[in-house]
Amino acid sequence: MIRKAVIFSVVFCLFAGLFVGAGFSGEQKGVIKIGCLFALSGPARHIGVPSKYVAMMARDYFEKQGGIKGKKIELVFADTKGENSVAIREFERLVYRKKVIAVIGPTRTGTCMALLRSIEKAKVPVVACVGGTPPVVPPKKWVFKTPQKTVTAVERIYQYLKKKGIDKIAIITSNDAFGEEGRGDLIRVAKRENIKIVGEESFGTQDIDMTIQLKKLVSTPAQAIICWTIGPAGATVARNFRSLGSKKLLIQCHGQPDPIYLKLGGDAVNGTIMPSTKTVVANQLREDDPQREVVQNFVKMYEKEYGPVSTHSGYAWDAFMIVANAIKKVGTDPAKIRDAIEQTRGYVGISGIYNMSKEDHCGLGVDSLVMITVENGKWKIIDY
Repeated sequence: MIRKAVIFSVVFCLFAGLFVGAGFSGEQKGVIKIGCLFALSGPARHIGVPSKYVAMMARDYFEKQGGIKGKKIELVFADTKGENSVAIREFERLVYRKKVIAVIGPTRTGTCMALLRSIEKAKVPVVACVGGTPPVVPPKKWVFKTPQKTVTAVERIYQYLKKKGIDKIAIITSNDAFGEEGRGDLIRVAKRENIKIVGEESFGTQDIDMTIQLKKLVSTPAQAIICWTIGPAGATVARNFRSLGSKKLLIQCHGQPDPIYLKLGGDAVNGTIMPSTKTVVANQLREDDPQREVVQNFVKMYEKEYGPVSTHSGYAWDAFMIVANAIKKVGTDPAKIRDAIEQTRGYVGISGIYNMSKEDHCGLGVDSLVMITVENGKWKIIDY
């Protein structure tokens, strides 16, 4: 009986060891699993679907460089549908059933915030592709992000306005979480930079006309009007603003440099200004720009398959590369991957040059954004 018990114990331990090694490491038969949690349907589909394509491009590009220590990378996709409850369910499926060792995504700030408790419990590093700041401020141990923080875009806009001698502005913001965050940063940074906000209005993201609000702002002493929203509402604001015939500057946020903005806004978006990553103006980058070659090669690859890029296009690429580089350095243990991501320094990405730290889980500064305008339906750099 004792001998049988010993044999059973040994067999059980061997079985358990195999289960843990193959099931929980995200590494099976020479394959490394990385989860991709994007909004592949729903209202954020226009960002989530391209993110899927870009993640696949990044994987293929990385594997052409030799993969990770001879192992192939398997991307396991999940659709949040832009819904918090779905995001939680799909994240847990990726971690506990599919056994991924890291996650890229999600693509919406709200879904990322809804995931924080699940991420902390799972102890799996997540590199989000969200525009909002709250997922990383204050820093959350397991959460990082590749797009610029909202406050960084605000600082870049004010930097440009001060160069132009503009110190009076008005703001119009959407009444969702993204718009409210932008409003808060616009007000807070304006005080620090001695910029006076002389008018303020808001709108719903589904509103079809903002003319009344814009009339009020145009009548103020503001030299520029800043709109903070993402999606089609930005183009609506541009059309309504153009109909008023105002000569004031209309400035959009860093989420608007997208082919959809040009398509929906038509001639009305000409002359509008906004901060952007360098993707939409890749052919205008200086020869001494350290991102020039990386960005231009990416844009060439992307546009060959999927058409015009947007400012969002590089987020999933950078997220994948940061995770893959970490795995290449430290292996497949999630805790070690997390530590390596936090130590990312000097990574020349599509959206900027990343320098992360314990205090900064984004790693991008004001210099990662350029100011652009729309001229004859095309993007043009106006402040580098």
